[in-house]
Amino acid sequence: MTEIIIRETIREDLKNLMELWNSGEVMKFVGFPNGLNITYIEVEKWFDSLNGKSNSKHYSIYNSLGEYCGETYYSIDEKHNLAELDIKLNEKARGKGIAYTALLNTLDIIFDSKNCEKAFVEPDSHNKNAWKLYEKIGFKSTERPDYLEPNEVYLEITRQSFNERKKELIRTIRIK
Repeated sequence: MTEIIIRETIREDLKNLMELWNSGEVMKFVGFPNGLNITYIEVEKWFDSLNGKSNSKHYSIYNSLGEYCGETYYSIDEKHNLAELDIKLNEKARGKGIAYTALLNTLDIIFDSKNCEKAFVEPDSHNKNAWKLYEKIGFKSTERPDYLEPNEVYLEITRQSFNERKKELIRTIRIK
């Protein structure tokens, strides 16, 4: 089992985040095969706009050696009690259970401490590994709410279904 460190993103993480977002290999499944091509200043502006938002959190993920693995994020639409989740890992961090652990941690935070009944993801229809991961956790394809912008994919998990499976899902992970 790979041990990881998940912590709320701080300014010292921004260089790693910029490199992640500028990677075409990482960003291809979100429509940017050449990466975002953003500058450090742009990442700082994004980070500054995120700070102070109680309904959105961004986390940086590191392995036990302190090597940057990627990010996970949530944003809650409080009016509809619905959280949007996202995760991105660099190539060398994939296939080790890191995404699974990070998403379970994020869902646990959302459903335990926030007024949120459902969470959703929108994986690219060609990203088979992401689909397997989300299905393993318990996300299901359901009808997309009308108030969201159109997208071909919508997978959702409810607080109730997550909590019913939580013990089974997290028994194999450890978060430092």
